[in-house]
Amino acid sequence: MQKFFATANNAFIPIADNIKQQSEKSMSYAITFVAANTASPLRPHHVKALRKIAQTHNVTFEAEENWLAADKAIDVFVTSKPQKSLLKHFRNELASDNIDVFTSPLKGRKKKLLLADMDSTMVAEETLDELAAYAGIKDEIAAITKEAMEGHLDFHEALRKRVGLLKDLEAAKLQETLDATMVNPGARELIATMRAGGARCVLVSGGFTFFTGAIAAAIGFHHHHGNQLKIENERLTGEVIEPIQDKHSKLEFLRQYSAEIGIDPDAAMTIGDGANDLPMLKAAGLGIGYHPKPLLIEELDNVVLHGDLSSPLYAQGYSESEITNALENAA
Repeated sequence: MQKFFATANNAFIPIADNIKQQSEKSMSYAITFVAANTASPLRPHHVKALRKIAQTHNVTFEAEENWLAADKAIDVFVTSKPQKSLLKHFRNELASDNIDVFTSPLKGRKKKLLLADMDSTMVAEETLDELAAYAGIKDEIAAITKEAMEGHLDFHEALRKRVGLLKDLEAAKLQETLDATMVNPGARELIATMRAGGARCVLVSGGFTFFTGAIAAAIGFHHHHGNQLKIENERLTGEVIEPIQDKHSKLEFLRQYSAEIGIDPDAAMTIGDGANDLPMLKAAGLGIGYHPKPLLIEELDNVVLHGDLSSPLYAQGYSESEITNALENAA
């Protein structure tokens, strides 16, 4: 059966013909716009306004746009990599309607490897901060976490200091913290669709393996990596078992898994929110900041500011039907 996509004017064009048209016009990059919610849907008038903005930057949208999801996600195509100034202009224009902006090369667009951070990315919480609540020092720990994630503190020093403050906490509080941890919206769609597309999915965290193991299993990751808490007599000793997994470890995992499956890091996507994620985000073919700290917004072309974790799928050109089918098949 031949597949079609709908354009903004409700015309239907065969996907194969559309790809051929794109090739003939030598288009090399997609710019993807994704609405965060149905309260502020993405409409053709948005695209019209964005075309005018692009022209002020001497950029022209080529051929027909491709609606990936009605009222939610659309691709437009350009011949060269969009400049940061253009992407920022788009984001400023669309901010009031909670619409995110992404860009990626058309070649190798659907990635074959995903590395994702855990805390404040795949899950809503900073698990160490939540664990600290049982010791009555959540605010103190959270302040250190914030400084570290914004890149103002050495990660190793910050981690040791926070864990040290939890000395003698009952190990049973780890399970209570896990039970209260919430998976972020879109996480299951993200992993199910990436797996359906043949991608290896790896959870990499500066947090702890007690949590990464459970979260990875719950969402569907193939592998997980994190730090290990030292526990004796069913209580935390206040120590982290060496070596500490940090931003360099995340980058090394990107290289390691890329080599294992025989791809270049350009064929990988990475997702994270803090300074500890920046090296792997910049090294991958598609690095996405998820509700990121200010440092990442400045450094990256691709950030999720409004939407959920399904947005990076649209950034790769996945359609709504592909996402829905993958999630149903994974159930």
